[in-house]
Amino acid sequence: MTNTLRGLIAEAIVATLLEPDWRWCSADYAAWDFDRGDGLRLEVKQSAVRQSWAQPKTMYRPATFDIAPRTGRYDGDVWLAQERRWADIYVFAHHSVADDTADHRDPAQWTFYVVPTAELPAQKTIGLARVRTLIAGCGFADLHAAVAELASRVLSNQTPLFERSR
Repeated sequence: MTNTLRGLIAEAIVATLLEPDWRWCSADYAAWDFDRGDGLRLEVKQSAVRQSWAQPKTMYRPATFDIAPRTGRYDGDVWLAQERRWADIYVFAHHSVADDTADHRDPAQWTFYVVPTAELPAQKTIGLARVRTLIAGCGFADLHAAVAELASRVLSNQTPLFERSR
């Protein structure tokens, strides 16, 4: 499965657990992937051990995720130039199955790490090893509860980014 398609599959897996509370709103240039009526925003990032383009010798590379702040976002057809991370919560989805049983469409083969944006380091990428120092991973069955718990914490600690960006 290609990297581009795998990202969409990871979002679809997350959507099955978060909808209807969260709205899946990712698009070509969306600054986040899901939002909620209270203004919280969530971004899904994915990585997988098995790559469609890899040869057996290069198949196993350390997992990394793009967390670079974006230079702005579109509000309709208007560009709002402001460099930052636009989501309150990041869900890092990692697919670790490397053999021929790997099926990126299978939610049970993914591990999810739910992290508040405020705890991410000021850098452009983050490795899986670093993500694991921030939070323990959870399986598909526990993802909804992990997101709900973190969303409550984020709301109790601060105004969502949506409110602060107006």
